[in-house]
Amino acid sequence: MAKKKKVFKITDAPLALTRDQAARQKRYFISMMIRTACFVLTVILPSPYRWIALAGAAGLPYFAVVIANAGRETITRNTQIIEEKPLSLD
Repeated sequence: MAKKKKVFKITDAPLALTRDQAARQKRYFISMMIRTACFVLTVILPSPYRWIALAGAAGLPYFAVVIANAGRETITRNTQIIEEKPLSLD
């Protein structure tokens, strides 16, 4: 009797690496544009608001990196962990 082969679904495949990288680069770019705006506002705004804009410009790089790196996780929800290796040609 032949072994029953496991079938893998293509819909369980993650996004292409190029699309994932492009999305992360876009998020990082937007975050850095907001940071640039905070630096400009630091020069333009009066004293109490200047410090808020400066704090935003100083703290935003940390969050930008964390947000940009959030992607391409190895395990996602509703995915089965494959315990056995796919069979090769018999």
